[in-house]
Amino acid sequence: AVKKLNPKENAFLFIENVGNLVCPSLFDLGESKRVVIISTTEGEDKPIKYPDIFHSADLCIINKIDLVPYLNISVEKMKEYALQVNHRLQFFETSCTTGAGLDAWLQWLREQIKQNA
Repeated sequence: AVKKLNPKENAFLFIENVGNLVCPSLFDLGESKRVVIISTTEGEDKPIKYPDIFHSADLCIINKIDLVPYLNISVEKMKEYALQVNHRLQFFETSCTTGAGLDAWLQWLREQIKQNA
């Protein structure tokens, strides 16, 4: 499928999993970086329930950060659980509603282009 797309050099190709966080972590898709995106509304225990995807990830984006005041959740606990699985993980806290953290995420993507050039 990628050959048919014929992406330009240093282009991004995002591959989204279908379903849960189990299946995509088991396959090498030739990616140079792996990012896992979780939502605050999913609960703190995702890294414990689905350790494989967190173990193989380079970056964890915790999205819907704007909803934390309305949830019984600790973002720090989410990070703690994820770091138990993969101590090298980087984190960004984002909100697509407010735009929080999106500039940092975009900067990270730009840095990946430079590193892979």
